[in-house]
Amino acid sequence: MAERSTAAVDVADNSGDSPLAAKADQATTDGVTESIDTPDTAQQNANGPGGERKATEPSIATPELHSGHKLARRYRLEECVTRLDGFSSWRAVDEKLRRAVGVHLLPADHPRARSVLAAARSSALLGDPRFVQVLDAVEENDLVYVVHEWLPDATELTALLALGPLEAHDAYQMVTQVSQAMAAAHREGLAHLRLTPSAILRTSTGQYRIRGLAVAAALRGISSDTPQRTDTEAIGALLYAVLTQRWPYESDAYGLHGLPKGVGLIAPDQVRAGVHRGLSELAMRALVNEGATASRQEPPCTTPDELVKAIGEMPRIRPPEPAFTAPPEYQRTTYQQGTYARPATGPGPSVTQPLPPPPPPLQGRTGKALKWGVSALLIAALGLGSWQLADALLHHDKGGNNETGNTQTTDHSDGDKPHAPVPIKIQDAQEYAPDGSPQNAAAVRDTYDGSTSTFWRTKTFFDGPDLVPSVKAGVGIVYDLGSSRNISTASILLRYAGDHTTITLYATDSLTPSTSVSGMKKIARTQTSGTRADFKADSPVTSRYVLLWMTAMPDAPADDYSKAGHKQAITDVKFAG
Repeated sequence: MAERSTAAVDVADNSGDSPLAAKADQATTDGVTESIDTPDTAQQNANGPGGERKATEPSIATPELHSGHKLARRYRLEECVTRLDGFSSWRAVDEKLRRAVGVHLLPADHPRARSVLAAARSSALLGDPRFVQVLDAVEENDLVYVVHEWLPDATELTALLALGPLEAHDAYQMVTQVSQAMAAAHREGLAHLRLTPSAILRTSTGQYRIRGLAVAAALRGISSDTPQRTDTEAIGALLYAVLTQRWPYESDAYGLHGLPKGVGLIAPDQVRAGVHRGLSELAMRALVNEGATASRQEPPCTTPDELVKAIGEMPRIRPPEPAFTAPPEYQRTTYQQGTYARPATGPGPSVTQPLPPPPPPLQGRTGKALKWGVSALLIAALGLGSWQLADALLHHDKGGNNETGNTQTTDHSDGDKPHAPVPIKIQDAQEYAPDGSPQNAAAVRDTYDGSTSTFWRTKTFFDGPDLVPSVKAGVGIVYDLGSSRNISTASILLRYAGDHTTITLYATDSLTPSTSVSGMKKIARTQTSGTRADFKADSPVTSRYVLLWMTAMPDAPADDYSKAGHKQAITDVKFAG
């Protein structure tokens, strides 16, 4: 098999980028957020792993399409999420099958149009479920468009990295699944050439999916003379990133800080304490430079197949054991609180008192007589006791106790008064984006850091104050309280006032809920026009995880953070129970 990728565009060797690549913003494709290259990252991508090349072309006007435009009388465009280098990407609806899809669009006379069509059709023929599937590739009415899956339940690796490094088991699963998928693709002659954190998606079931196989490189005019080495080193960079939350080059990229300049490539377990030694070594073996491995102990991995083999030789990394919580001690009965078979107390060595032997059974006629006698006495005692109890109750009802002046009163001590809610400390939090498009995942901790000067903010929406479900059903954050707690009240400080902000609190099952909002238990709901939202549950709800779900937000003016429109920011969240 030829080493040169069949999915890439043949271009002149030039490391420059189109001027449009300098756009620094967040866009959304395949149901999750993708970072558009800034000049620094674009230059790095051009000269990065494996020596891939990117073409320099004149700026090309992107076709002027709008929401509501329909392709092939079937795919209705909903929202433009990327516009770059003469092509655009959209979230759309397949009206025939009534499902969300993604669409890449470019003019038919675009210099990359033929390559994009060829790459999309080759990717579609692979049919591997580990990749985001190409559903259609069409040239029609002077347009070329590629239709692909939209994964609303997936989270981009970029968003996961914004929250911190992954656990060893999660990192192991990521590198294993991605390496195996890319090995299968290369066996069919397909390369990716743009395996960045934004190309890796994790579904709600923990499976990793790869988007943009062949197509992402074709859209951007990227090619490589050594595609297997390029993709293998990219996998090594991804593993390095999830272990350390750092990008293994000097330039910052994908929301991650690069390595210090002039010190070279440092092993992950020297960058961050507690990194799994085997995974650290694996990342270094995959990060090849001019054919030489960054690891001195083991031979380099220059193809995905070699990387899969190296992973297979490692001991399997199992998921961490769930934390065991001892059940609360039950209340012992009076009998259980006795001294039978329990250690004697007091000074001296502990001695267990033996159980007394049972009395010998009664024998013969005398024994039977005694049994009947004891039974008769017990029956008589019970009858007498019942009569005395009934007489006492009747006497009490007639006010007999009043003759002695001793009136019974109910004790209204402080122990019967309702207690004030106890504050509950938030242990962790994660943005909840069931459509795969988070708002500001890296700033979630600012909502419970105790400072009102920091905040998590939403993007700006033009329709409102209620969010349009077809565009965005809601935005939210899931909070981890550390253990199951009774939640009765909550208070939230907001940044913007006006119109009305609508927030509902739900009890859910994890930081990444497995059920939709409609299947969660509602704790409380409130609507406010000010900058404070207070909640009080009708009755306390027990849960470890609480979803803050916002479905309406005020019309706020432009500021230093965002333009004018419907938006909201949360500065502080507190729970009590």
